[in-house]
Amino acid sequence: MPRLFTALEIPRNVAMSLSLLRGGLPGARWIDVENYHITLRFIGDIDGRTADEIVDRLDRIDRREFQIRLEGIGSFGSKKPHSIWAGVSPCPEMVALQGEIERICQRIGLPPDPRKFSPHVTLARLKSSRVDDVVHYLSGRGNFHTLNFTVPRFVLLSSKESVGGGPYLTEEIFPLRESVGASSSSFLQPDKSLV
Repeated sequence: MPRLFTALEIPRNVAMSLSLLRGGLPGARWIDVENYHITLRFIGDIDGRTADEIVDRLDRIDRREFQIRLEGIGSFGSKKPHSIWAGVSPCPEMVALQGEIERICQRIGLPPDPRKFSPHVTLARLKSSRVDDVVHYLSGRGNFHTLNFTVPRFVLLSSKESVGGGPYLTEEIFPLRESVGASSSSFLQPDKSLV
């Protein structure tokens, strides 16, 4: 059975910005651009019946699309760095979506995710990178950020058992409702009550 997890996709133009961060760090195995994502909940290896139940429950999630942006880069593993990541700006809607997915997983009997939700995009896995090299790499790229982008859906991805980093296969797509905002023309019209 493949390993399953829920995630947010990274738009192509944002992925291309991330790809410019590749290189310049000895011992790094860079993630392929098409495998960039933000993990919401790692589910793991489960049987087909449980997978079907998860899909059924995830399909009932009714939330609006939202905007996020990527901001800053860092590493996991302070004394022995094992990965490089791009951060995600704080977003209450994303945290709420992740929390709902976590509750769904626990209700069908999966153990709670032991890790605190820390939204990020993994850029590289590190095998033998020295701490000094990682610090030097990060110091030259700390001001990284992207423009805001809309998250119109979340996905259920699968991966084959490996050391991580893909390739990933989209198993299911779960659209979010379109946000209903003020029309762009309303921002151009003066508020007559103030005149």
